[in-house]
Amino acid sequence: MFPIEKEKRVVVGIGSALVDILVHETEDFIHKAGAVKGGMAYVDNRMIDETIRMASQSPFFVPGGSACNTVIGVGKLGGFARFVGKSGNGNLAGLFESDLKSNNVEPWLFKSTSLTGRVLSIITPDAQRSMLTYLGASAEAQPGDITPECFAGAAVVHVEGYLLFNRELIQAALDAARHAGARISLDLASFTVVNESKAFLEKLVKQYVDILIANEDEARAFTGHTDEYRALEALAETSDVAVLKLGARGSLIACDGRVFRVAPMLDRPAVDTTGAGDLWASGFLYGLVNGLTLEQSGALGSLCGYEVCQVVGAKIPDEGWQRIKATAGLEARPGWLSN
Repeated sequence: MFPIEKEKRVVVGIGSALVDILVHETEDFIHKAGAVKGGMAYVDNRMIDETIRMASQSPFFVPGGSACNTVIGVGKLGGFARFVGKSGNGNLAGLFESDLKSNNVEPWLFKSTSLTGRVLSIITPDAQRSMLTYLGASAEAQPGDITPECFAGAAVVHVEGYLLFNRELIQAALDAARHAGARISLDLASFTVVNESKAFLEKLVKQYVDILIANEDEARAFTGHTDEYRALEALAETSDVAVLKLGARGSLIACDGRVFRVAPMLDRPAVDTTGAGDLWASGFLYGLVNGLTLEQSGALGSLCGYEVCQVVGAKIPDEGWQRIKATAGLEARPGWLSN
């Protein structure tokens, strides 16, 4: 069992306030767009507009961002959730905040007059997504914005790895989360993020991180090991709980010298993997905060990750959440905010 303070129940996500733009395209389109297959590249706003114009179909928009997706999942499961980030102006900013509230997530948003950030996710026939990211207002978040009050009542503060590109900000967030007495969860986000931040990342993980979450590519980049068990062992040496997500093969969880294998859901093939890791973290963190075992929490994460792969984008429909709760035997609980 991974200990969580009983009087604390809030899962706080901190990351980039972004809106996802989703398009289905071919492998060739990825190269034309200058994207990295399965990875993420930062671009300017103009490049996203140009890439959308190149697309063969109209895109659709949903609120996104890694940590945001995770805490929305916690809210939909009936947990207490909060999102901390910086949003901009215009219609996309209003869409982002209203969506948080409608999904039982407390918005803790710093405001900017700049454009709200957005991510163009190019989904290929193999259900893989390749991302072009314009951070916009989210990149303007400053260390001075972060205070311990952002994390009041937090059992876990979940940090998205993309914040590693703003070193002063992630340092301030980790210090404030630790000062608030929260456990710290870090999702490595992308192998491109790990490769570009390796030395700094290793330092932060050893000093702050209690729960380290990675997929196969990220774990390989972080540990240098291609063997999954050796990679998991190396991850576990730096944190109390280490998670290795194996896609359609399930996941591995290491804690206190023990390794748990979580079976995948295999009923139907994936339609789109956007948000799969984020929603896996939703189920896992909700479980830990609400007294489930590591194995039960991992199984709940697997259910959430499976359901989001059955739709385009990172938003599980209500019938999907009903299936998750029924399968996991969860009782509906009131969220942090009423709908």
